[in-house]
Amino acid sequence: MKSKIISLLKNKFVYATLAFIVWLTFFDNNSLIVQYRLTNSWKKLKKEKQYYLKEIEKNRIEINELMTNKETLEKFAREKYLMKKEDEEIFVIVEE
Repeated sequence: MKSKIISLLKNKFVYATLAFIVWLTFFDNNSLIVQYRLTNSWKKLKKEKQYYLKEIEKNRIEINELMTNKETLEKFAREKYLMKKEDEEIFVIVEE
């Protein structure tokens, strides 16, 4: 058993393989550490993409509703831009 270990330690290919593994793990531009960070970043970006796709779909539905329904358009203008009719008064209530 000891002779096998000693023969492995004398083998130059073992050292070359270990050096290659260390190089790939820590020093290369595409090291395992960099790949791990890129994978985490990619997963985060996929989640953000899903969120923004849902928001886009929600906004599309809202725009369609605003374009087709006059009552919804009036409600939107009143709530978002504080528009009013000529004979109305608006009271803005700020919650603390």
